[in-house]
Amino acid sequence: MEKQNLELTEALSNALDYRDTYTQHHSENVAKYAIEIAKKMKLPKNVCEDIYLGGLLHDIGKIGIPEDILKKPGKLTKRELEVIKTHPTIGYEMIKHVSSFNRNGVLDIVLYHHERYDGKGYPKGLKGDNIPLVARIVGIADTFDAMTSNRIYKSQVNVEYALNEIRSNKGKQFDPELVDIFLSLFEKVEPDQK
Repeated sequence: MEKQNLELTEALSNALDYRDTYTQHHSENVAKYAIEIAKKMKLPKNVCEDIYLGGLLHDIGKIGIPEDILKKPGKLTKRELEVIKTHPTIGYEMIKHVSSFNRNGVLDIVLYHHERYDGKGYPKGLKGDNIPLVARIVGIADTFDAMTSNRIYKSQVNVEYALNEIRSNKGKQFDPELVDIFLSLFEKVEPDQK
């Protein structure tokens, strides 16, 4: 059953990736970064696996966003931005009937991955620890991959720039403890000096 769940989740994720070649592999990258954060936190194996599934599905609601907005090469209008901001709710509505997703936090990831630690996110404006931990983890992974990937509306930035952006949003957009954990994934390990 778990294998089928993963296969179905990957198929849904691939459906979104194929719709927009600029974000192809984004969901997989987010899932990989998120599970690395979870492992570094020493979260239980099943929670790590659930975070991975949630990372794959976090943007599934973008299937419901009109293509002319999703693939617009320029800056979005205020109205278009409001449409984009509906994707977490659309995604939640799409998969809320999957009971295991409710139990394992996948629905929380899909619905709340754009919430901000300072309460200025969407769709609910949750703040701090009121944002489910799994969504806070995926939120950092999502932002990092979005910055370091080419998009139709912007060029990728280098890893160092993206890490500095994450660092500068510590306590604002992101949970400060999770920022430290995420940044530690990129620390260079010095070989033993003998």
